[in-house]
Amino acid sequence: MNNVQKAITAIRNIETSAELDQLIDAFKLQRTYLARQSARSLMVGDAVEFTGRGGRTVVGTVEKINRKTVIVNSPTQGKWKVTASMLTQVA
Repeated sequence: MNNVQKAITAIRNIETSAELDQLIDAFKLQRTYLARQSARSLMVGDAVEFTGRGGRTVVGTVEKINRKTVIVNSPTQGKWKVTASMLTQVA
């Protein structure tokens, strides 16, 4: 049984709203941690890509790095404010 399956089993055993609230807080903290870790690996000027609205792939350069988001400038599709964890660096 892998970690995801164990987590799903544990979630199904939750019986109170307070326990669910603790779980939600843990998810939010982990998501913030991952976004900040991704943002730390980027630098202004890096080429990145992500999947934008409508499922289209957007390629651009990092213009600014905020605490949780990154401003990406795409020459054909304009500026986007993207969560850092959604970005993939392009070689």
